[in-house]
Amino acid sequence: MKLTCLSKGSGLHYPPCHMLEFCGLRLLLECPIDLSALNIFSPISASHELDLSGFISAEPWYKTAKNLHLWDVSLIDVVLISSPAGMLGMPFLTRNPRFSAKIYATEATMKIGRFMMDDLISMHSEYVMFYGHDEKTSFPDWMGWEELGRLSLKAKEVVMGEDGEELGCWLPLYSAADVDICMEKIQPLKYAEEACYNSILVLKAFSSGLDIGSCNWRINSPRRNFVYLSTSIFESPIAIDFDYRSLEGADILLFSDMSAINDIEEECNLIGGSQSDLNKDDKDLHVGNASIPRACLAEDELSEFLADNCEILEENDKMSFITSYIVDSVREGGSVLIPIGQLGTVLQLLEQISDLLKSLSLEVPIFIVSTTAEQTLAFTNAIPEWLCKKRQQKLFCGQPLFGHAELITEKKLHVFPLLYSSDLLLAWQEPCIVFAPHWSLRLGPAIHLLSRWHADSRCLLILQQGIDAEVALLPFKTVLMRVLECSFISGIQKHKIFPLLSFLHPKLVLFPEDLRPLCTSQPNISFSLLFYSVNSTLRVPSLQNNFEGRLATDLVFQLQPRRLYSKEMAIARLIGKLVLSRGKYLLVSPKKPIYLPSLRILLWGSVDAASLLVALKEKGIDCSIENEVAGSYDHTQSVRIRVSEKAVIETNETKTVICTENEVTAGLIHEALGSICDGI
Repeated sequence: MKLTCLSKGSGLHYPPCHMLEFCGLRLLLECPIDLSALNIFSPISASHELDLSGFISAEPWYKTAKNLHLWDVSLIDVVLISSPAGMLGMPFLTRNPRFSAKIYATEATMKIGRFMMDDLISMHSEYVMFYGHDEKTSFPDWMGWEELGRLSLKAKEVVMGEDGEELGCWLPLYSAADVDICMEKIQPLKYAEEACYNSILVLKAFSSGLDIGSCNWRINSPRRNFVYLSTSIFESPIAIDFDYRSLEGADILLFSDMSAINDIEEECNLIGGSQSDLNKDDKDLHVGNASIPRACLAEDELSEFLADNCEILEENDKMSFITSYIVDSVREGGSVLIPIGQLGTVLQLLEQISDLLKSLSLEVPIFIVSTTAEQTLAFTNAIPEWLCKKRQQKLFCGQPLFGHAELITEKKLHVFPLLYSSDLLLAWQEPCIVFAPHWSLRLGPAIHLLSRWHADSRCLLILQQGIDAEVALLPFKTVLMRVLECSFISGIQKHKIFPLLSFLHPKLVLFPEDLRPLCTSQPNISFSLLFYSVNSTLRVPSLQNNFEGRLATDLVFQLQPRRLYSKEMAIARLIGKLVLSRGKYLLVSPKKPIYLPSLRILLWGSVDAASLLVALKEKGIDCSIENEVAGSYDHTQSVRIRVSEKAVIETNETKTVICTENEVTAGLIHEALGSICDGI
């Protein structure tokens, strides 16, 4: 087994990507796009106040996972997608005629991912209308050395990487037809539904809690079982909770949740910072470290620790703070722009904002502007199996799963596909609250609204952590509007990583090299660790040489067990055909039945000379022990038995040799041996 980390990603919008060689197959884990790289392109806007120097003014290309372009796509057998963001790059592969892999994703991930791709194509079309379509299939003009030389060092690194190896990651965006072809090749799975690939791998998707439809994968094979643990959240106010219990007891676990890297980097910066910085954040660090349980805790205590609701309470506090900040802005007459990012976060914010406005008797219109907004909102009320228990209970009570249905009916929430549609212009009213793509602040309706409001100090921009706000807002000369950068739970918190792994008790964990500092404070780890890093292949040793198999029912009834002399067990001889079915070896009957009693018995074990002498005499054979002689090939003592004038038997602890020319005598000796030795 081999693991190659192609990219460690950067947050929820750009998950890690791996290539796994497993059971003779090659599996691609995620196929994302680094949409944060769009920051090197200039935004399109009707405003003339933008400063576009230092940016690329051309139709953008899109950056795939760092090293994926170096692999031959025809050699990929399976693709596993764990979140909508992890499938945005799939059309790049499926439009390649040499790609033939099977793609697996949950139904919800597949549907939401489709909405995201359609929206991306729609937003990109504005660039095409402005610049025209770039027909070049190799490198566009902006990739020329002269053009790249005009970019800042930071922008050059985004385009080329440290050594120029990332130039091949850039591709022109796919078309709507490419997306259609891609969706036809994806096999959707329901929650915990079992899928079998080529009779070798059995795949199941279990909720990761990250967002609606997001999952972790359990892969069973004949010789080992494997768990792919993607970015996960223990408890969510929207999606079904992290189903970590279904991942217990794996032979190998790939830990791919990189969200704790930011915490480690912040702590490293903190240690190297000033004393004032240390004092400022010392309380938060102390609280986090003090809550780490030791490996000696019992399993029920670990489970209780993992299932606490501290994270959800913390998220609720953040949401309350954000909504109060939003209401303060609209009270002052300013509008609020919320670039659409994570679906679950948007749905939660939408409900909390409307509830607070209602409690304060404020009439402020809320707009959602996106080509796929109406479809997405409708879909969220049709996937109860991927929602948290609180949402599922609403379904049983006959209530809408989310509050946006009632808001639309009451005309407090307005959903429009385009910003400059006539219907939106008729309904438009400021101050207002607008959810609009794109979070990169380089394309989509958000750019035009930002151009309208960036110089108004009463207005507010809500950004989710993971985007460089300074770079994103750099084209806007004067940004007077307030900017609130929010960090939500984006994965397993670092103090819960090893308690979780202890609870899951895998045999071997493949762990990110960047998270190695977390291992130093874990004195009693019950599993082995192997560390992987980007663009290096990790060879995973085999954990077992044997494998288990099952017998077909009809073959079982053909068995004729024989009880062994020395042990309390019976053993049977059979003939069958070994086949592989749904990840397990199965022994089935041969096409032509074989009559087992007609086969000569197989014997094993050492021969006791005295017992053999008695057995031979019972067969009417005259025999005697001549003498004990030294073995010819070893130094053990051998016993020679003279059988009349026709045969000689020489036996020791390791072998028995029978010499005779008479077939009748040979048959009697074999029968005598069969009566005192184990055999079938």
